[in-house]
Amino acid sequence: MYMEFLFIAIGIATAGYFIGEGLKNFQSPNSKSLIETIEEDDDHELIKENNVHYFLGVTKEDAKQLISEYPHIPHILLNGKVYYQKAKLKEWLNTIGK
Repeated sequence: MYMEFLFIAIGIATAGYFIGEGLKNFQSPNSKSLIETIEEDDDHELIKENNVHYFLGVTKEDAKQLISEYPHIPHILLNGKVYYQKAKLKEWLNTIGK
């Protein structure tokens, strides 16, 4: 019985939080939501060269071929390892697709 009330209390508290956040944004609709803030922070993340295929959604071989065909892809070299910044990689992919 105690656990049921605990789950109900947590649900009510969570609902209150999200309603409060919604009311904050209701008065200033141009403000960023929590999800937008998280996605914005995510753009500064660096991707290792051997993991870039996950971000691109292709096989490792296809990613290696793309990197070899386009050596000017925006990247950072740190301690002899190549990294790609998500935001710059997104921009580059948008320019190549046009």
